[in-house]
Formats: sequence, C-alpha cells, structure tokens
Amino acid sequence: MARDFYQAIEHRRSIYVISDEKVVDEERIEEVIQFAVKHTPYAFNATSGRVVVLFNDEHKALWDIAKEELRKIVPAENFSDTDARIDSFKAGYGTVLFFEDQDVVKGLQEQMALYKDNFPIWSDQASGMLQHVVWTALENEGLGASLQHYNPLIDDQVKQRWQLPDSWLLRAQMPFGKPEIEPGEKQFQPLEERIKVYK
Repeated sequence: MARDFYQAIEHRRSIYVISDEKVVDEERIEEVIQFAVKHTPYAFNATSGRVVVLFNDEHKALWDIAKEELRKIVPAENFSDTDARIDSFKAGYGTVLFFEDQDVVKGLQEQMALYKDNFPIWSDQASGMLQHVVWTALENEGLGASLQHYNPLIDDQVKQRWQLPDSWLLRAQMPFGKPEIEPGEKQFQPLEERIKVYK
C-alpha cells in the first residue's frame, strides 16, 4: 500500500463516509502517528504538539460529546443534518485529537520576548503541518479521514473525560476508518494563478 512521497500527498483526500471495519491494527496506527509527531518540524524545535488517539468506545464517546454540545446550540428543527454528520464520524474506527500545549508556547514567549507575538502563530502553523502529516500517513495505510473543528465547543468536556492538562489547547479532530466511497474528482485552481517564479 505504501506510496512514494508525491503519490501519498496526491492521494490524501477528505473522506466522510467511513466504517469501523479494521484496515490495519491499532498498533500500526499508533506507530505512524508516533512517527509523525516525532518528525514534524516546529519553530525552535518547540515540540508543542500533543496528540490523543481514541479507538472503539472512547472514539464513540467523543462524538457523543460533540452531538450533545451541538444539540444545545442547533435548533431542534435543523438538528437532523447535524445528527447525521456526527454519526458519520462516529461510524469510523477512531479519532485523532490534535492539541497545542500553551505552557510550551508561553515558555518560549518568556525566553525569547523578541518573537513573543510570533510563537502562537508558529504553533498553529506547526499544528497544521502535524495534521497534514498524520492525515497523509493514515491515508497511506489505507484509511480514510477528514479534518473537523468542533473546538472550542467541546474543549471542556474533552479535557474532563480524558483528564488532559488545562494547558492543552484543542485545535482539530480527525475521525478515520475504512473508506466506504471513492472521493470525487478534485478541482484545482490554475497553478499559474497561484505561483510566481522569477529567474
């Protein structure tokens, strides 16, 4: 299944229809996530990224939390679409939660005051890189995934349920599982409108 670097980047897509049928075992998923966390770059080697991986009932519990929090703010007459969307994530095999440890960010701000305004920005940039590396790695293992953002709505419940430090700021959620559909053809804006080269 392993592809070269360019193929892996090209094949990473948002897959919303997933199931909990096992494609690879949990240990392999842990290995590829550990690899991603270890090797994704951070400004000043800050390594402020934190990851929680949820399988089975723990994975389902996350989406139950999201559904109940959304029920508080989405009008009942409009909730059926929300309900179906959350159930589509819950139908998967697991979820990766991405956090940034704000104690690390604040510590760097104190150590290097000249760059203090940039450290939160660099933290977010590095989190985005980590999300992309994990997403691509999961796809390369034959899993389908998508990136969701139900933070900050679910932050307090997530920290309470999994006893996470207050300094961990939730940035994204990535449900994954066996892909049950092929993604449609992707449209691209012409590259000449996006890239300028000067020689």
